[in-house]
Amino acid sequence: MTTQFGLIIVGDEILSGKRADKHMPKVIDLLAARGLQLAYADYVGDDPARITAVLARAFAAARESGDVVFSCGGIGATPDDHTRQCAASALGVDLALQPEAERLIRERMQDIAKEQGVPYEPDRHDNIHRLNMGMFPTGADIIPNPYNKIPGFSYFADSPIQQGPRNGLRPAAGAAAPPGGRELHEVSDRGGVHFLPGFPVMAWPMIEWLLDTHYAGLQQKSAYAEKSVIVMGSMEATLTPLMVAIEAGHSGVKVFSLPSVDHPEYGRHVELGVKGSPDAVNAAYPAMLAGLHVLNVKLGPELVR
Repeated sequence: MTTQFGLIIVGDEILSGKRADKHMPKVIDLLAARGLQLAYADYVGDDPARITAVLARAFAAARESGDVVFSCGGIGATPDDHTRQCAASALGVDLALQPEAERLIRERMQDIAKEQGVPYEPDRHDNIHRLNMGMFPTGADIIPNPYNKIPGFSYFADSPIQQGPRNGLRPAAGAAAPPGGRELHEVSDRGGVHFLPGFPVMAWPMIEWLLDTHYAGLQQKSAYAEKSVIVMGSMEATLTPLMVAIEAGHSGVKVFSLPSVDHPEYGRHVELGVKGSPDAVNAAYPAMLAGLHVLNVKLGPELVR
């Protein structure tokens, strides 16, 4: 059992094409800087039933495998923001105003009033409404927001709510952990699902804080390498036996192939490579090149990442 990192992007604006998702490339970079990899991602529109189902699978993965899942978007207080309510539904718990979140939101409202040169009116309708941004599933922890103080929230697999009468981290009926190959990270004893705003300027430093505060023990700096070569004019079927042989003969590496039929410089080609721990890659890559020479194929540039 190994920990996987997952990502959930919530919002009709992404699926409609009104906005391009910037979160996945950035999360990949943030993880890579720490020797980690993104294992899976889900995109879901502003549909409560679908959001609830996706979150139920994420909570199940956090509980069963120690997975770490970041969910971006939908935690505001407008009618099309459903993520907080769906998280509570997936967990089988109630929403409640989190005390620290309330303090921070009120502090932010006072800051805004001061900036505008007007008195702070805590009972004004819009200020009361803003407190909804602190309505989190009971038992949630806050994620500090360095941009405007309005926090996100986390649900950890070891949360005390798991022992409570409503079994906070039990998945909804039929939920299962996400499919896919396991990346070779240690198992986190604090797997969890972390809820962040959709705004990159807020979400990205919050994700960095989570990685460095709660998951520093999983970081594997300089523990991942990737080497590949452009195989000119070849097809994957020709290379498949070599790929199988390399994986069979070198534990700790994955062989990958990226075909292209109309590259402006290389034309039809396959980028063939190995990835994994540096020692394993350094042993497997020369064997792969030797196998390619036996096949008498034309090789282009070599790439190292």
